[in-house]
Amino acid sequence: MRLRDRIAIVVGGGQQPGETTGNGRAACLRFSEEGATVLVVDSNQEWAESTVRMITDKGGKASSLKADITREADCKAIADTCIERYGRIDVLHNNVGRARGDRGTVELEAEMWDELMALNIRGMFLTIKHVLPVMRRQRSGAIVNISSTSSIAAGPMLTYRVSKTSVNSLTQHVAIENAPHGIRCNAILPGLMNTPMAIERRARERNVSRDQVRSERASQVPLAVAEAGNAFDVANAAVFLASDEARYITGVLLPVDGGLLLKIG
Repeated sequence: MRLRDRIAIVVGGGQQPGETTGNGRAACLRFSEEGATVLVVDSNQEWAESTVRMITDKGGKASSLKADITREADCKAIADTCIERYGRIDVLHNNVGRARGDRGTVELEAEMWDELMALNIRGMFLTIKHVLPVMRRQRSGAIVNISSTSSIAAGPMLTYRVSKTSVNSLTQHVAIENAPHGIRCNAILPGLMNTPMAIERRARERNVSRDQVRSERASQVPLAVAEAGNAFDVANAAVFLASDEARYITGVLLPVDGGLLLKIG
């Protein structure tokens, strides 16, 4: 087990309803399978507890915490609660992000810009801020941030791209700043994945089937595989980056996209 006896926080570890598994829940499940105890953090307590049940039903160890990462007090409570329950923090996995409500530059309302930036980048900064003192005292820790290929590839949504580009910069800054403390920080850039957040909203807004949305997205991916990329592809990359196998890797922006960015150029 690559994460045996590690304590991992997964922010955004619950999941909205959908036919498939989301990135946050998949990370929780894979971390547990690799031996970690998982603190499942989500703004929706029911979603978080559902993930916990999936872990404990398989014999893993996990607990839930409701938190709104746009509030600094809640971000501090994430670190404090993990220490109270488990005594240390070995892994911080930041999975929260949203594109719903985003627009092009002219159409975008300033209030929506503020809302999305607060969730997608400010909240990630705050969770990292309050976990770092613990990891520095330990002289160890792994932080994995979920960015997006949208941070590099052109797209129609302004705030999502800017916020995910900021995630990349935050990741690299935290990596170099905390390397002397033995702390690593890396980011994963998922591509067109088959997750509830990616599929459900698009199918609903366009009034088309989920299968149509999946097919259209899969047709853009160069790598020919049996099925489109999914949350467990992202989670498997997260396990690697959180483990000692990646002990000499920090500041990396790792695409998990089936070659999509290569196609875009």
